[in-house]
Amino acid sequence: MSQFKKLLIEPLRKANPITVLVLGICSCLAVTAQLKPALVMGASVTVVTALSNLIISLLRKGIPARIRIIVQLVVVATLVILVDQFLKAFVYDVSKQLSVFVGLIITNCIVMGRLEAFAMSHKPWESFLDGLGNGLGYSLILVIVAFSRELFGSGTLFGYQVVPQSFYEAGYQNNGLMILPPMALVVVGVIIWINNSKTESK
Repeated sequence: MSQFKKLLIEPLRKANPITVLVLGICSCLAVTAQLKPALVMGASVTVVTALSNLIISLLRKGIPARIRIIVQLVVVATLVILVDQFLKAFVYDVSKQLSVFVGLIITNCIVMGRLEAFAMSHKPWESFLDGLGNGLGYSLILVIVAFSRELFGSGTLFGYQVVPQSFYEAGYQNNGLMILPPMALVVVGVIIWINNSKTESK
């Protein structure tokens, strides 16, 4: 049980795919100007990572080594297409905001990395938990970055105004830099710095 818990918990901080392994940075730059698309993107990557890990683990003994990457890509691409169609059917506005970035989950380093590093050599349940944990770790950083950027860049959360109007009347202004893509890197850098500081202090 402790091993299963470790697979879920470690990617949230000690082995986080973005802040520790520095993977999946591109989508972090692209979809975190607002909280809603960041949440949807995080959920999409989590579903794809968990299910692709599970499927590849189930098939691992029957996959010839020379075509394993092709098989992995086919599995991931199929899941991404299903997720994309689901988003278009139920959250079309967010699907339009995410644009091509849902399709690019196919080449996401986190997804392919977990298939090669874990699913190909571990049992299905362990692989599923590993994929779920890494997806949640990725989602956590996306949500933190999007929360910061939308709040300070637009004064909103989920599109709703949260900064009181009286603040603006008193001279407060939104920081327009926060909604520019480079600021996602700055926020991620701050998160990495805080995470490393806590680790070194122990």
